[in-house]
Amino acid sequence: MESLRSGDGRRDPADGPLVTRRRELADVSRGAVLDAFEPPRGLWTPPDGPAIAGWGAASTIAADGPDRFAAVREAAERLFSGLDADGEGAVARPRLFGGFAFHDDHDPVGPWEGFAGARFVLPQVQLVWGDDAVWLTVAAVDPPESDAVDRRLDAVAEDIEAAAAETPGEPPGVVERERTTSREEWRRQVRAAVERIEGGGLRKVVLAQALSTDLGAPLSVPDAMARLGRSYPDCHRFLVQPEAGASFFGATPERLVALSGRTVRTEALAGSTGRGDTPEEDEWLANELLDSEKDIHEHELVAEAVREQLAPFAGSIRTGQRTVRKLPTVQHLQTPITAELDDVEHVLSLVEALHPTPAVGGLPPETAWETIKETETFDRGWYAAPVGWFDAAGDGAFAVGIRSALARGDRATLFAGAGIVADSDPDREWDEVQLKYGPMLDALE
Repeated sequence: MESLRSGDGRRDPADGPLVTRRRELADVSRGAVLDAFEPPRGLWTPPDGPAIAGWGAASTIAADGPDRFAAVREAAERLFSGLDADGEGAVARPRLFGGFAFHDDHDPVGPWEGFAGARFVLPQVQLVWGDDAVWLTVAAVDPPESDAVDRRLDAVAEDIEAAAAETPGEPPGVVERERTTSREEWRRQVRAAVERIEGGGLRKVVLAQALSTDLGAPLSVPDAMARLGRSYPDCHRFLVQPEAGASFFGATPERLVALSGRTVRTEALAGSTGRGDTPEEDEWLANELLDSEKDIHEHELVAEAVREQLAPFAGSIRTGQRTVRKLPTVQHLQTPITAELDDVEHVLSLVEALHPTPAVGGLPPETAWETIKETETFDRGWYAAPVGWFDAAGDGAFAVGIRSALARGDRATLFAGAGIVADSDPDREWDEVQLKYGPMLDALE
């Protein structure tokens, strides 16, 4: 499809006005349009809101280092300051899609090439599946002609309407696996972390593993996303593909934060067990999880930290009831947390305050961060980091990039981790990690 501007959209957001035009469409297949458009592309499908897909780059914002959250926000404010939009439609409003690396000193090399410390794209083409309609939005920065965006809108609408839905093909299959951490090395890592916790200064740390796989064929990302949608409809499914050949995608059960106006929604998700082979066994495992001192301790550390991280922004914080969240391969303890802000805030300010949550980092955060860097045998990249979107008003939604994989051609690397506290058992934590590979293995095998 012809672009409004050549290149990948990497230009100073202040170079010219941002022009967007929108149109309501008949219902269209997500899989069909994912196949129809080339990268860069992204997909955001939450369990409780509109699904959003984007293609192309009208503008790209990238940043590195400890100031990356502020740098992205400032660049976005310049970009949106010149917004020329046709109407005030909340659903069809333009959004920036992307995410952050887990570590401040992330180096985008090797398998993570193209994934900067922070990278957000304003799509040239955005589709939003709302409650009652599908909305198409086309965007350009400083378009070459006054009616260029309108003409582009007409052309894209025709292409989308002509896109035919296809039945997802068979998964490529996994022909070879290679672990970055052996079982014996894992035992040493967990025991060392427990010793550090018992010695004081560290209360919890989340250690992760990576599983490298060779696939039977190049992965079809649209097909993989369709399979995740069928198997994990209650999770946040996401795709970030900065360039052809590299895709970070997943089906995460963990919302980091959602902001609408001054209302914040987040949660504590920590403490895990498997699923039973029978309804009776499944219920027994859930009750055991609810009564587990180790898992409740780990969970309450996360809930307490989330409340503390929100406290500087919030006039009130409410904590819901702790329950069991059931997923196809694993069960988690979950506590919803909502807050009302004292003042208007940008969602990226909350993302920075909450990342990394103790569910994927540890406590205290800095000590856990250093322990992770010293211990893990692979580069986390964007794994367990914030992934999502935000708009011109500073509202947005972010999930934690767990239950995820990085795929390029016929290779994919899967990621999973487990929270280590004082009474953690290395073999039990190993088994928990294997359960958490399940969503991505399902999509591949």
